[in-house]
Amino acid sequence: MASFYYKAVTSGGKLRTGLLAGGNEKQVAAELRRQGLIPVYVGPEPVKPGLRLKLPSLGGGRRKDVLLFTQELSTLLKAGVPLDRSLSITAELTRREAFRAVLQDVLRVLKGGKSLADSLATHPEYFSELYLNMVRAGEASGALAAVFERLAEFETSRDDLRGYIISASIYPALLSLVGLASILVLMNFVAPRFAMVFEQSRLPVPLPMQILLATSQWMQAYGWIAAAAAIAMAAGLRLYVRTPSGRMWWDTLRLRVPVLGPALRKAETARFARAMATLVSHGVALVQSIHIAGATMNNRRMAASLEAVAQGVKHGEGIAGPLGRTRQFPPLAAHLLTVGEETGRLDEMFNRMAEIYESETRVAIRRLTALFEPMIILVMGVLIGALILSMLVAITSINEVAV
Repeated sequence: MASFYYKAVTSGGKLRTGLLAGGNEKQVAAELRRQGLIPVYVGPEPVKPGLRLKLPSLGGGRRKDVLLFTQELSTLLKAGVPLDRSLSITAELTRREAFRAVLQDVLRVLKGGKSLADSLATHPEYFSELYLNMVRAGEASGALAAVFERLAEFETSRDDLRGYIISASIYPALLSLVGLASILVLMNFVAPRFAMVFEQSRLPVPLPMQILLATSQWMQAYGWIAAAAAIAMAAGLRLYVRTPSGRMWWDTLRLRVPVLGPALRKAETARFARAMATLVSHGVALVQSIHIAGATMNNRRMAASLEAVAQGVKHGEGIAGPLGRTRQFPPLAAHLLTVGEETGRLDEMFNRMAEIYESETRVAIRRLTALFEPMIILVMGVLIGALILSMLVAITSINEVAV
């Protein structure tokens, strides 16, 4: 039997840590519950602080902090631990100093008489509008523990989908980089050596080698200019995309790209549906839910179309009809919501829609990578093969002259 490190809370709200033997994490958690403790963490012992290489998190660290905080707070609230004590415990459990300071500040504001939602709102860089509105709904309904449990599920599903997309993109990106690096090495280091051989021997240069040498010379003479121009264009495009009109143009363009567009549309539909399911199931008004869910979407074109949907809801048309008229969401989405409105189970239908399109997003990404990887291999193979073939032709011509 292995020993597992645990963090647990007593019935009085005190934090305990230690090691406990067991077959797996579930057995250890069950044993802790038999001892009257509330298990918060069971697993490998955290690495002690030391010398670490710090890398930019690009927001991933914050998302992880919020996810762990939500899961731990849900566990403590469900166990009946008071809110202020639960916040204090989650602050103790947090490994990052920056986020611990955030939670301590939230606790300070809460003890000053503010609601939990208002306390969390003092740190909008960590807690989104969707998160805050869900907490407000939980405080109003007295179901704060259930709300945090649902938020934990929402954050987990969103993080899983994001991680799947990133992991599926790594291999094609590495393949492209390796192929491009191979071409640059051949053009800038290998080809010039062949040029020297032909210059010294004064032999006629075969046509494929002439093309290769001309391209190599152009890259050596003007390659830095082309690279600088490409970087400048990329920087200009990035700046333009940061403007409202540029972002709208870019998001519209991406939706029109074959294969990629449908995958992005399904991913955004899943994101919208998951947010709506979380909000509607806890009593947030439908129009307000639409605006909040739209703010969580990455594609501004699809998010902008939700304004017409909100107006339709205000005019008593429901959500299914206006959503279908936008033509920005897959047709099945409107049909599912029609059924949800007819049965009075709109929250369940949003949840079902999220599951369907999260699954379809994974399928679409697999298809995209299955198509993209052979294309990269084919293009890089043709380019590198042409370079090597031109060199082989040159070597053959030299050997024929020597004979």
